[in-house]
Amino acid sequence: MNSKTTPESILHEVTAIQRLEKGSLSTIRQTANGPAFNFQRWENGRNRSEYVPADQAAQVQENLQAHVRFETLVASYVEALSARSREERLTGGKKKRPTQTSASPRKRKSKT
Repeated sequence: MNSKTTPESILHEVTAIQRLEKGSLSTIRQTANGPAFNFQRWENGRNRSEYVPADQAAQVQENLQAHVRFETLVASYVEALSARSREERLTGGKKKRPTQTSASPRKRKSKT
């Protein structure tokens, strides 16, 4: 991880991702017009499979790569935020709040 990478900069990169899909794309056969593709994903507890025309395969592949990038960024975010939290804890970065005193102090009982 780059030492200048902050959790905020990682979140900024995550929000830049506009499209993503989770799953896998495979070539199922070669046809006279080119390859035929199958897109598989886990959805609602079931494995879903759909045919993807050759002209859409590049877009699906980009979406799948965006998902991989998303997962990498999320793991980096967790690592950066954990490191920051640990550093603050060990160096006392967060100041303790003073205990609030009452507006009317208690009177001490006399010893007599």
